[in-house]
Amino acid sequence: MHSAQPGANPQVEVTGARTGAGTGVGMERALTTPVRLLHLEDSEDDHALVVLQLRRSGLKAEVRRVETLADFEAALAERWDAVISDYRLPGCTGLDALASLRGTGLVLPFVLVSGEMGEDMAVEAMRNGASDYLLKHNLARLVPALERAIESSEARRARLKADMELAASRERLSELAQHLQTSIEGERTAISREIHDDVGGSLTALKFDLAWVARRVKEPEVLQRVESAIETVSYAIEASQRIMHNLRPAILEQGLVAALQWMTQRFERRTGIATVFRTSHETLPALPQGVPLAAYRTAQEALTNVSKHAQARKVTVDLSLSHGVLSVEISDDGRGLSDGALAKARSFGIRGLHERASTVGGWIDLSSSGAGTTLILSVPLDQAVRAEREHGPVGGAHPTSAPDWD
Repeated sequence: MHSAQPGANPQVEVTGARTGAGTGVGMERALTTPVRLLHLEDSEDDHALVVLQLRRSGLKAEVRRVETLADFEAALAERWDAVISDYRLPGCTGLDALASLRGTGLVLPFVLVSGEMGEDMAVEAMRNGASDYLLKHNLARLVPALERAIESSEARRARLKADMELAASRERLSELAQHLQTSIEGERTAISREIHDDVGGSLTALKFDLAWVARRVKEPEVLQRVESAIETVSYAIEASQRIMHNLRPAILEQGLVAALQWMTQRFERRTGIATVFRTSHETLPALPQGVPLAAYRTAQEALTNVSKHAQARKVTVDLSLSHGVLSVEISDDGRGLSDGALAKARSFGIRGLHERASTVGGWIDLSSSGAGTTLILSVPLDQAVRAEREHGPVGGAHPTSAPDWD
């Protein structure tokens, strides 16, 4: 190769009518909008040959030549449609320039042109991300190669942009779901307190008043009506307590171990399904505020699903804390979940479990077969602390009512 004068850095505008064959988006673009080409070439004569070939092919282009890798890296700060690079350069090769381009993260076509290029060299270039390779004594393919590479690059950039927008959209949806979860938790906690303070207090006072009347009334018919009213009020008090428990289980204030133990015992009494609760710790250390909520509601929703669909004879709930990861595993020996059931469009309960877990930096693993179903909530406690700092505690220390899985 013949070296040009030091410091030579010409920019050549190539114009002309497009006479070559070919159609498509890339070629129409080349006809209507000039492309900007960066040419890494230490030989002025070889650069002139490339420019001449571009002119003959009628490609509208602005071409700038740079001679060194340093100049090439500096020029990448500008906008280019493609790079044409010699293979053998002073102090480096075209593959070094390609590696430098890839290191910037730019999606830019890179066409290698060499006076001598063996098959091994060509394969290595393509494996490292080159768009195409040509020999200097046969530049007839240069413009078609550039047009294909530019069109392919534009399509790739469009895909990357779409992927980024999709990821950002998913992140916004996740943030919205977490915000809604937090709002719902807070609202239900407030409702629970209002029921306790207003409705519960009023019903209790009414029951006391009716009991006072019952002690003083003499007529049997009136006494019967008063006792019936006391029974009705007692039922209303129990109903309000049940509603408050669904909104804000007081048992959680005794700790997650006690809450899950109480839940499993109550589930066994209500359903008749043998339920076993196991734990690695009789007393857990202090947990991040949202974690007991997530663990409690995950177990509750899983048990609800077992009672409705699993036809199980036995359920096991395991609570463990190991290496800073809190895990709650609920497994049954029921009929399992079909792939269709898991893929149902309105299977919001499972989606809700995943969203709830993500609010405390955890995740859900769900597996099912004909031998039963296993659901595992895993929460790294350091992630839970980080999630609490970013999003705030989910509903304070109080869990919400649990929707069904389906």
